[in-house]
Amino acid sequence: MDAALAELPAWAAWHHLGAREGFEVAFLRTSPAGVVLEGSTSAVEDGAPWVVGYRVDVDPEWRSRKAEVWSLSAAGRAHVALEARGGGSWLVDGEARPDLDGALDVDLEASVLTNTLAVHRLELHRNEVVHAPAAYVRAGDLSVVRLDQLYQRRTGLGHGDELWTAHYESPDDGFTAELRFDRSGLVVDYPGLARRTA
Repeated sequence: MDAALAELPAWAAWHHLGAREGFEVAFLRTSPAGVVLEGSTSAVEDGAPWVVGYRVDVDPEWRSRKAEVWSLSAAGRAHVALEARGGGSWLVDGEARPDLDGALDVDLEASVLTNTLAVHRLELHRNEVVHAPAAYVRAGDLSVVRLDQLYQRRTGLGHGDELWTAHYESPDDGFTAELRFDRSGLVVDYPGLARRTA
């Protein structure tokens, strides 16, 4: 990057709107051991309400180390635990998942906060396309799948820039978005999904 990302705030919040209607609140703690992200999203999507809570631990290089995700919906309660084994291999609820090999990030469908993991970990030089496969946790049933993702910084992050944009793409399903981030690498605007409120 042209300039380093700023220190994370102690907390952040987003209004989810478009694909679903809801609210996400997260608390962020940084220490020499890495960063802990804890939060939850309560939303209504396709007429069905759900709550998803999460804790994601990352190391000082922003590689995801472990995650716990839990949910409550009309279908009942669910829980899933992910643990990195090194080299991009994963355990999901204690079982090896070779289909996730090479994924260094955890990404949660229920959260826009987890987009910050890849942008902190990667060197996003302007217009360079960077691959960032993730262990992706679906909001509905907490199933975990591999999600191939691409990031490309388009604008900003010079020394005076407060906001910057990146093109995001998940090639498997053809989804694309132009994400706007703040100086700390948190999503400010995710078109069709969420907008930062605090």
